Amino acid sequence: MIWLRSLLFNAWFFAATLAMGLRGVPVRWFAPRHALWVARSWAALVLAGAAALCGIRVAVAGREHLPADGAALIASQHQSAFDTLVWLRLVPRVAYVFKAELARIPLFGPLLVPAGQIPLDRGASFGAVRSLLRGADRAKAEGRQIVIFPEGTRVAPGVEAELRPGIAALAARTRLPVIPVATDSGLCWGRRAFRKTPGVIHVVIGPPIPPGLSQAALIVAIQERWRTAGLLGGSVDKSVHKTGGTSGLTPS
Repeated sequence: MIWLRSLLFNAWFFAATLAMGLRGVPVRWFAPRHALWVARSWAALVLAGAAALCGIRVAVAGREHLPADGAALIASQHQSAFDTLVWLRLVPRVAYVFKAELARIPLFGPLLVPAGQIPLDRGASFGAVRSLLRGADRAKAEGRQIVIFPEGTRVAPGVEAELRPGIAALAARTRLPVIPVATDSGLCWGRRAFRKTPGVIHVVIGPPIPPGLSQAALIVAIQERWRTAGLLGGSVDKSVHKTGGTSGLTPS
């Protein structure tokens, strides 16, 4: 049954992606300011399909730690493609830091930059870092919520990966508090996994880490906040999720 539900979801995913990608073509040409709306609508369709077809629900705790409005810097764990969708529904004007090569994906790729997303060339050249910081400057000026995955790639649940220095560079440049976010999305929606498992994906938003820390201190603080969320081993600390917890994917 799980295999069949996963098959139906994958068909839904590709149909929604094709439909919204085609919808985005004239938007990119004639109304690029609406590109983020296309992306948000696509994410809503995909996540609705995951709920209806796969029985995947989302529980969000700590939304009070997100600013009511304006710029923010969010450092999220990254376990699955779910993490690249959910923030389109949790905050009003997300700006993901994304791998620059994704802009070459047909249909959706050319919409990423018009939608306000920030490309990162992982070659780590000086020019790439400058481009990332300029993108962060624009996002902050536009009052966007910047989301970066400091692990740099998808990591299996329970695995601690070394964090990349990009989060420290963004924090120093923007002078924004860093909002750490833990998730166990990989338990239901594995990395490159066809099979989707019914269950609850937890997204735990921790208290902001104040600006001004050194790179080493910031990375340690993010890792500690992720551990405090109680999700690292796939075991959920229910006391954490009862405190200030909300569920649903409507932007605050």
